[in-house]
Amino acid sequence: MNSEASDSRVSYIRNSVTKIADYPKPGIIFRDITSTLADVRALTYVLDIFSERYQRSGITQIAGIEARGFIFAAALADRLQTGVTLIRKPGKLPRAVHQQSYSLEYGEDTLELHRDALGATDKVLLIDDLLATGGTMQAAAKLVSQCGATISEAAFLIELSGLQGRQRIAQAGVSTYAICEYD
Repeated sequence: MNSEASDSRVSYIRNSVTKIADYPKPGIIFRDITSTLADVRALTYVLDIFSERYQRSGITQIAGIEARGFIFAAALADRLQTGVTLIRKPGKLPRAVHQQSYSLEYGEDTLELHRDALGATDKVLLIDDLLATGGTMQAAAKLVSQCGATISEAAFLIELSGLQGRQRIAQAGVSTYAICEYD
């Protein structure tokens, strides 16, 4: 569990996440964060917790993963006075890219990052909304490493701990932080 587990803000955030049974398929409980994003208090708490954790970390860039990771990356970068780097699905970045394929819960996908987006002097926070199996973040970490940058940590609003994503990301040498954890 995260270090803020007893924090009343985390309880509020957890209560703001909508749980949808049997979506996208039977047996799955989908954690919908659109309700969290719509709740100004919950969103403020999310950004406060992330800001407190990373304000003295020396991060120079926050890399958001398409698409909900962009929301947190941009808002947090504003608070921490860093740049934002976008990690996108194929065909959406106009310059030369690094490309990394990965497996996810329901198939395979690919991520891309501009080859010149990051450099050896960058210390990068990777951020996304949800950690499930870790495949997406593991691919993102490989892309950032290909640019020569250092990864500070991988951060998430939600971790589905039963899917062992944290362990998979650790195999890539990246530590993980999540505000809310669910089985």
